[in-house]
Amino acid sequence: MGGKDGPTLISSVQRAFRLMEAVGAHEGGVPAKQLARETGLAPATTYHLLRTMVHDGYVRKLDDGTFVLGEKLGALHGGSREQAALSRVRPTLTELRDGLSAAAYLTFYEEGEIRVAEIVDGPKAPRVDLWVGFEDAGHATALGKCVLRDLDAEARADYLSRHALNDLTPRTITYRAELLRRLDAAAQAPAVTDVEEYALGTACVAVPVRQGDTIGALGISVRAGRTDRLEAAVTRLVATAERVSRGLSLTI
Repeated sequence: MGGKDGPTLISSVQRAFRLMEAVGAHEGGVPAKQLARETGLAPATTYHLLRTMVHDGYVRKLDDGTFVLGEKLGALHGGSREQAALSRVRPTLTELRDGLSAAAYLTFYEEGEIRVAEIVDGPKAPRVDLWVGFEDAGHATALGKCVLRDLDAEARADYLSRHALNDLTPRTITYRAELLRRLDAAAQAPAVTDVEEYALGTACVAVPVRQGDTIGALGISVRAGRTDRLEAAVTRLVATAERVSRGLSLTI
């Protein structure tokens, strides 16, 4: 434990991390007895910690009885890369919010779903009340329609086969043929809009972004009575989307 004036340290957590580091030092697998020797842990403690980490997916036990790092650590590492990428572009999103006095949104099409990656809002630029998840509202939001417009025909058909075009407001497009017609009509436009299709009193505009091969959209929301601001914002949105795409493409 920590000293009287120092931080309180949890020794069991320290032992688990020490053991995980030792497992990671042996790519081909390492027996529990050797791990106990290398970490200075009691054999019983080593076995208990390994059993717990195997159960939770942080360590994997091979058929020969040795241990290697588990898939959960890979997922955590991937998540940390995503967080690092978002941290690089968050200042750009903040500039967009402050420059347009509008909440900024970043979404991506991942594993067949349209998901919100980041929202940057503030007291003078409140976010839309996300009363229906974006996964189920791709047909009704500028961000979702922007992603759907850029999907190939097969991916778009797959998404629409799994998501009902629910009637969220009186202005929501609920007919597939009409949605496709509007998406195709906007194929060459730099931006996609929705005016009270997702939420009454709110209008949004979105433009495409990319993270490698992943399709996404960058957008803002304003009060429905200020739709003139959407047209004026498109040029800045396109330029910001280019900066965001470059920032997301960095690998360091």
